[in-house]
Amino acid sequence: MDQRTAIIIGAGPAGLTAAYELLEKTDIKPIIFEMSSDIGGISKTVNYKGNRIDIGGHRFFSKSDRVMDWWQNILPLQGKPAKDDLILHRDVTTSTIQNAPDPEKDDLVMLIRERISRIFFLRSFFDYPISLKWNTFQNLGIVRTFKIGMSYIKARLFPVRNEKSLEDFLINRFGKELYLLFFKNYTEKVWGVPCSKIKPEWGAQRIKGLSVSKALLHAVKSSFSKDSSLGQKKTETSLIEQFTYPKLGPGQLWEEVARQIEAKGGKIYMKSRVVGIDIYAGVISGVHCKNDETKSISKHNCDFLFSTMPVKELISSMKPEVSKSVQKVAEGLIYRDFITVGVLLKKMKIANTTKIKTINNIVPDNWIYIQERDVKLGRLQIFNNWSPYMVKDPNNVWIGLEYFCNEGDELWSKSDDDFAKFAIDELSKIDIIEKEDVLDSTVIRMPKTYPAYFGTYDDFYIIRDFTDKIENLFLIGRNGMHKYNNADHSMLTAMTAVENIMADIKSKENIWQVNADQEYHEEK
Repeated sequence: MDQRTAIIIGAGPAGLTAAYELLEKTDIKPIIFEMSSDIGGISKTVNYKGNRIDIGGHRFFSKSDRVMDWWQNILPLQGKPAKDDLILHRDVTTSTIQNAPDPEKDDLVMLIRERISRIFFLRSFFDYPISLKWNTFQNLGIVRTFKIGMSYIKARLFPVRNEKSLEDFLINRFGKELYLLFFKNYTEKVWGVPCSKIKPEWGAQRIKGLSVSKALLHAVKSSFSKDSSLGQKKTETSLIEQFTYPKLGPGQLWEEVARQIEAKGGKIYMKSRVVGIDIYAGVISGVHCKNDETKSISKHNCDFLFSTMPVKELISSMKPEVSKSVQKVAEGLIYRDFITVGVLLKKMKIANTTKIKTINNIVPDNWIYIQERDVKLGRLQIFNNWSPYMVKDPNNVWIGLEYFCNEGDELWSKSDDDFAKFAIDELSKIDIIEKEDVLDSTVIRMPKTYPAYFGTYDDFYIIRDFTDKIENLFLIGRNGMHKYNNADHSMLTAMTAVENIMADIKSKENIWQVNADQEYHEEK
């Protein structure tokens, strides 16, 4: 009997997890086609002159023990402190950190990191999520604080009964004033459309059970005791206080997974774009791939197809063409694109004004949400705080400025040099850095980073009804399902799909339930 094969489109978390699980649990040979030259999808790590960039920031945290165990099977926890967990001594003469010895030479490990994320608004830092501390009241002022309290009480007493938009969802949970101050502007930076035009499902998936009452309860509990376990089962995801992180960034884990896949007999073809998908008698019979270097097109037969490619591109690749109704919905799906500007600095100006303890001119945050309305900057990562090994020279500050845009718009169309200058000017404008402290910069563009819950999304069921009927086709991952999945959700969709093949389960319902049914993710 010939060996069965599974073609997997995309070498991101979902595609690589599917390949790994197939090799571990079945006799099916996985063949991955990745259109880019990078492993990891948006979870890749970019190495720029020895300084590493995490695209979007990836906390390795999940309430699924299965996912946590899977990660640590690939990269075990480091047994010793990271460099920035050690006591670092300043050289009195040069006022720089002396090189600390690497506590563990082995790079294939996970670090345990503390989570600190804050909001930068009104040129001040606020806790994220917002807390009822004196600093918060001081920054907001008496009038704003009173309005927030009154609007929250009103939202609890008279909620919007039929939530039709993300705006309704957020006002119901936080009150109108808090929504206007801390949610509306930032969310509209991310998506480029009013919150009133975004479906409430986005909030249900990304915010889940977070509310003012849960944030307050968490703050009270934390003052007495902390959940020191990595699972933090009783803590809302947005409130977790620690997470694991690959020593050299998220791409390190997925590059190791790719290495193990090939060692076990799987195949990974880079710069190979799927341009055609053959459907015969209601099943996928094979795919056509174009090599971006040679421009040659080759056909590959398969028994199963796992797709993580954008649904819009999946449908347009199918031959013979699908029905007009399916095509129409696919063509109307919308994505939000993403640009990161890596900036190398001597120091951060803001480190001299914040009241929180700083080390070597760095504030302690993993990332900072930029709520200021006079800049387009959405979020700021500080890579030193994700892992000290992400930075070539520990005396420098390595940050990532994150912008949300649409491919082809004003931001996307800027040249790299113009965009870097624009981003640095914005950061200087809000007094986070001084321009003269900039040492170097680079620009990275990521198309189709976020599948949007508007456009033709309301009719997505038409696509799902069509694809679910194709027995050997499995849509997995974020873009593969047009669903705002985190990496752990994407992995769980791949694991579930493989289990369905093993158990000969025809229904795809349990795959779609990942990150839809809260209990599935939070409890099981």
